[in-house]
Amino acid sequence: MSVTLVSPFGGWCLPLAGVPDPVFAERMAGDGLAIDPVDGILRAPCDGEVVPMKDAKHAVTLRTAEGIDVLVHVGIDTVELKGEGFQLLVRAGARVRAGEALVRFDLDLLARRAKSLVSPIVIAAGGAIVRRAGEGRVEAGDFLMEVAPARERAAPGAAAAAPRQEMRALVVPFEHGLHVRPAAQVAAALRPFAAEVTFAARGRNANARSTVAMMALGVRCGDALEARASGADAQAALAALEALFLRVPPAKPVLPPARSVPGRIEATVASRGIAMGPCVRWTQPEIEVAERGAGEAEESAALERALAAVVAHLEALHAGARGEAQALVAAHLELARDPDLLARATDALRRGHGAGHAWRQAARGTADALLALDDERMRERAADLRDLENQVLRVLSGKPPSSTREFAAGAIVVAEELLPSQVMALERSGVGGVCTARGGATSHMAILAAAAGLPALVAAGEAVLAIPEATPLILDAERGSLGVDPPAAEWSAMERAMAQRKSERAGDLRAAREPALTRDGLRVTVNANLGSFAEAAGALAQGAEGCGLLRTEFLFLDRREPPDEAEQAREYQRIADALEGRPLSIRTMDIGGDKPIAYMPLAREENPALGLRGIRASLEYPQLLREQLRAILAVRPARACRILLPMVTDVDDVRFVRALVAEELARLSLAEAPMIGAMIETPASALLAPSLADACDFLSLGTNDLAQYTLAIDRGHARLAARLDALHPAVLRLIARVAEAARERGKSASVCGALASDVDALPLLVGLGIHEISATPAAIPRLKRVARSLDSSVCAALARRALEQSTAAAVRELARGARAEAGSTAAIPGG
Repeated sequence: MSVTLVSPFGGWCLPLAGVPDPVFAERMAGDGLAIDPVDGILRAPCDGEVVPMKDAKHAVTLRTAEGIDVLVHVGIDTVELKGEGFQLLVRAGARVRAGEALVRFDLDLLARRAKSLVSPIVIAAGGAIVRRAGEGRVEAGDFLMEVAPARERAAPGAAAAAPRQEMRALVVPFEHGLHVRPAAQVAAALRPFAAEVTFAARGRNANARSTVAMMALGVRCGDALEARASGADAQAALAALEALFLRVPPAKPVLPPARSVPGRIEATVASRGIAMGPCVRWTQPEIEVAERGAGEAEESAALERALAAVVAHLEALHAGARGEAQALVAAHLELARDPDLLARATDALRRGHGAGHAWRQAARGTADALLALDDERMRERAADLRDLENQVLRVLSGKPPSSTREFAAGAIVVAEELLPSQVMALERSGVGGVCTARGGATSHMAILAAAAGLPALVAAGEAVLAIPEATPLILDAERGSLGVDPPAAEWSAMERAMAQRKSERAGDLRAAREPALTRDGLRVTVNANLGSFAEAAGALAQGAEGCGLLRTEFLFLDRREPPDEAEQAREYQRIADALEGRPLSIRTMDIGGDKPIAYMPLAREENPALGLRGIRASLEYPQLLREQLRAILAVRPARACRILLPMVTDVDDVRFVRALVAEELARLSLAEAPMIGAMIETPASALLAPSLADACDFLSLGTNDLAQYTLAIDRGHARLAARLDALHPAVLRLIARVAEAARERGKSASVCGALASDVDALPLLVGLGIHEISATPAAIPRLKRVARSLDSSVCAALARRALEQSTAAAVRELARGARAEAGSTAAIPGG
């Protein structure tokens, strides 16, 4: 016999997909509906018994006589209020009737403090929905759902002997214990398995497939529990639970541990350089928004005007930006015009919310969905959404889209984290440098700072947030440290060193167009990494001898349709023309993993960094790859153009692309085939270097990914950022193998990752047999000067010593000492 559920409060009924929380939106906690409430009393949606949920005031579960568990969760992330604003009106175990008041809650307090008021009503166990209400206004007591009880299912193997029970000891990693969201994640993790799984803690047992039963255990973060499983796949089920419990990140951002000595804080270099100046602490308080609006029409008009103002602001920035900054602004423009974001906000406006509250709900709901993808690098797109959220809310509050705060020239800005638009504002304000407590060396903030030549440190830990305003600081983004209130003698010495650096920089720029010949006559080719046409001319002015890596993603990302062959050919030709016949290595689109796009719907992956990305993703969409290859073949002069394939781990992938190129050459009646090269970005490709060198015309080492995969450290992991160093001996040994394989076959092997822009690394790369690099344009003049100070035989001896070291720190000490002896400025850290 089915059970009818009625609305537990008045408000706006919406599907679970509209809940700004992936656990509910993806039905991990169970199927159901949600209500955006307009009154502060939660009433029973049906007759039933109140199920014990230890310390939970924000959620109530009723169990019907038919065994159906109905969970009502008031608001999103309200567990963080720890009961504040809630008053339970019934006790656990009480039997209640439909419509009886269960909880009184402070609607105004929740509107200010909770992530969202939207309240899911889900069938946590024991039933299936056969009929449900549509979207729209409901009153308390209106029909909501009809639920049929689930059929009893026999325990697997009931007729056989009792299966062996497997056990695992686990520690609860979830900040608020096993409340609704993590309990639902546990149940979802077990869904692929048939095993019967229970948790045991504090003398009680709970079915690990029942969200309600797990919540009733009352376990907290850090508590020990025992997982018990029986069945043919018991071990696999427990392994899935172990993996879930181990990979759960802290619910709130955790700052990296401080790595400091008195007067000095260690940090990770994000953008090289040195700066001195007073500490300026930059905090961004959250903008207050009204939960309820003045009416749908008025609030819709206000949001429309704010979005138009932000779009106009971004278009103006885009027109004046170059390179990475221009690409980032283009991404923000696409987000500001995104129809799904606007649709989410419009839904909230229809429910009576204010424009600011509606926009915040939409932006944060989407950001949370990105953060739930188990890929640290996707946090960068979530940061973009936070940035856009902030810009729109500033306009709604009567302010300009971007911060207009004034900073003293040369100030060192200290913050917990900086949004991309804030970094661009800092670039224009003339500050000396930036140090953040969080962040990674490959974040958008780091990329923008490097492109602007703004010295920057990240992942410095919470110690930097305690530095008093106006404290003198020396930001050393060469060695990775922040000097706090240094002695007068150290300050004076650094002033002299910086003056010398300024003079050196001017000399470097004057000699930038000269070739980089070592003292014994070895030619080191220094190319530029480019991300758009706008960067090409500037790279030549810095002395670039060509482009060793053109990232073509600027054409494919942040748009709803792929660029056609003609558009691609025009862009590639513009860049080739700007390079005036110099070499141009065009990397095919490196899509997937951290760069998903709408017109290439790749399935959600448990670990995108190990899935369909680079050439693997292109081979999933061969028509897009074929069009890109045709566009590259159209570039003139053809002899200057090279095709570079990303994330190659299989020689057959190179052979397949060669076959495609041959087909297109024949179809276009072209005789001259471009050189084809492979990116070496994994230990697998480095170990396969001899075979890849046979199949390719050249090799290019992408040291960012090579270091990530070799050291098993995610490039976006702030707590481990300081340990992700491509000068680690393990990475150097792989580079040595690639260089040797290329040399034996008369092929070139270049480095185009961040290591190519690292002056500490240059002597080692030369010594390992790497005579071609592709660097950030701003680093090229200095790299050429350092190359001219080297002797290749000395570099070879240095490289042999480096390969014998056991840590990256030891390798760096070797490299710095060698450059000092070669004549680089020893007084300046990093020379």
